[in-house]
Amino acid sequence: MAATDPLRTAMIEAAVRQLAMSANHEIATRTVCEAVGVSQPVLYRLFGDKHGLLDAVADHGYERYAAIKAAQERTHDPVADLHAGWDGHMAFAKENPALYQLMFTPRPWSCSTARDRVMALLVAALTRCAAAGSLMVAPQTAAQLILSANVGTALDHISRPALFDDPALSNRMRDAVFSHVLTETTVQNDADPVHTAALRLHAQLDLVGTEALEPVETALLRRWLERITQHTRG
Repeated sequence: MAATDPLRTAMIEAAVRQLAMSANHEIATRTVCEAVGVSQPVLYRLFGDKHGLLDAVADHGYERYAAIKAAQERTHDPVADLHAGWDGHMAFAKENPALYQLMFTPRPWSCSTARDRVMALLVAALTRCAAAGSLMVAPQTAAQLILSANVGTALDHISRPALFDDPALSNRMRDAVFSHVLTETTVQNDADPVHTAALRLHAQLDLVGTEALEPVETALLRRWLERITQHTRG
């Protein structure tokens, strides 16, 4: 297996280059094989078929995305980091339009985990916000709202740049979505302090845990906290 890894990587990188240069954002398996100097049966052995190669390219895109995220400075202000994360997401889409579309445009046959893994990174960032008392809804719910808005905005910028070339549109979408999930961007006069406290404690447990409780007790506490937030939100 180890012997095939460099070859697999080389074929993915060749496909990424071809995808970036293609006017219609397509990949020809024959061209990928010729670029690496192998026959098409090698591609089928490593990836199954063209769909498998595209999934591998999409997952490679996630690795590139995650590396950029990891290199970004993490401050003591999780809300500021969240704002920077939105802008970084838009920058990645602008710099890698074909790869971004492959990662985030739905493909019924796809088995790529790229979008799910990007979602996990966002949930982790939002868990920090919740632990700081800056989140009004559960991290998973906030992540679904934010990622949908971020991806939709980015895809519009890529597919119709003439209509969506104003950076202010991205900022307005970001602020509109953040205002519905962050306590920092809006004031709720009817905010439930128990709901807020439950969200914050649940996030703290996710981040640092506790040695004061047995695992079964921690699980029960998590369940109680989830019931409080779900009941209040409903």
